[in-house]
Amino acid sequence: MIQFFYENLQESVSTDYTKWLEDIILSEGKKLGDINYIFCDDEYLLKVNQDYLLHDYYTDIITFDYVKGKTISGEIFVSLQRISDNASTLSKEYEEELRRVLAHGILHLSGYKDKTEEEEQLMRSKEDFYLAKYS
Repeated sequence: MIQFFYENLQESVSTDYTKWLEDIILSEGKKLGDINYIFCDDEYLLKVNQDYLLHDYYTDIITFDYVKGKTISGEIFVSLQRISDNASTLSKEYEEELRRVLAHGILHLSGYKDKTEEEEQLMRSKEDFYLAKYS
């Protein structure tokens, strides 16, 4: 089950993405477990980054992986402030950047990494592929 939660926010995100996200999971040959998206502001995600990953910088997404075998489960923290800033910087629509980040979290839970240039290129191509499938 995919659920959406909010911390330190007044705004909300459409849950129309659920079916699309489930389709990504199935397309990757995985099964849906429990996935919680926690939408928050920059300061909330910075604190998560500092407390759990010992990183002292802003980010748009942090994914905690609870995957067991082919069953995808995890917590995906998303800063809507950072997505807005990134969309502006990249001259992208906010909704497109939001979908990219939502897919990015699912792809991490599916086993994709983005630490090396090669991994990052594969991740980006997967994101693009699934963004094109969104309808």
